[in-house]
Amino acid sequence: MLTLEQIQEILNVKSALVYSLVRSGELPAGQFGGRGVWRVRESDLSAYIEAAFAKTAERIAAGQIKDDDVTAED
Repeated sequence: MLTLEQIQEILNVKSALVYSLVRSGELPAGQFGGRGVWRVRESDLSAYIEAAFAKTAERIAAGQIKDDDVTAED
């Protein structure tokens, strides 16, 4: 089980995006304990990542992502 902070680090995204993914149900998560600590199963994170790669590949194949849309990260 992973914390939302770990998800943020793994995906290298802002915490707001992680919370948005959880709230929308796009990334399944559960609350545990009296304080309602959020946790994500590693298998659910893997499935989310695989789906993101598949969706990106579809967009590239459909011509929705052009070469000049891809930028290198710092």
